[in-house]
Amino acid sequence: MFVRTQRLTLRPGWPEDAPALARAIDHEAVVRNLSRVPWPYSIEAAETFLQHWTDTRFLVFEHQGGETALIGCVGIEAAGEEPHELGYWLTPAAWGKGYATEAARAALAAAHATGIRRITAGHYVDNPASGRVLRKLGFRSSGTIQPIWSRGRGCNVACVRLVLEMDEIARSKTPFAVAA
Repeated sequence: MFVRTQRLTLRPGWPEDAPALARAIDHEAVVRNLSRVPWPYSIEAAETFLQHWTDTRFLVFEHQGGETALIGCVGIEAAGEEPHELGYWLTPAAWGKGYATEAARAALAAAHATGIRRITAGHYVDNPASGRVLRKLGFRSSGTIQPIWSRGRGCNVACVRLVLEMDEIARSKTPFAVAA
């Protein structure tokens, strides 16, 4: 599946994306906020990641001046006991531009179209920017903070857990919409 927004294209990952993926994610500031990503991040890690692609995961490409550049990844996948967990990351050069919200909103719209009705997410307590993105998307606190293993940090990190009831959002004034 491909999803296009005003400024982004979300699409599946292909083997030839491995070098760009490795460059985009290979920042300690990115990896430290993710649970399953190793640090340092190698081209072999990118190749392995791309070999195990799922239908609800997208690479995120920015459009600028007729050019596109891989700037991140967003997906909704099983994580632990949660069947539908939103996860995302952006390369540091893409931070602060609203891309995380735009990409995640597009992924949520795609998930809603497939019938997914409840999605969970989390952010490490020392990453409040991710929490702001999730709240903009309509996620609400589950009231739980739990330790989550960070492969990049090599330790457990306190994680704020959130939940999104898709039907509530679909009925709200700001339902998921994907620009064509």
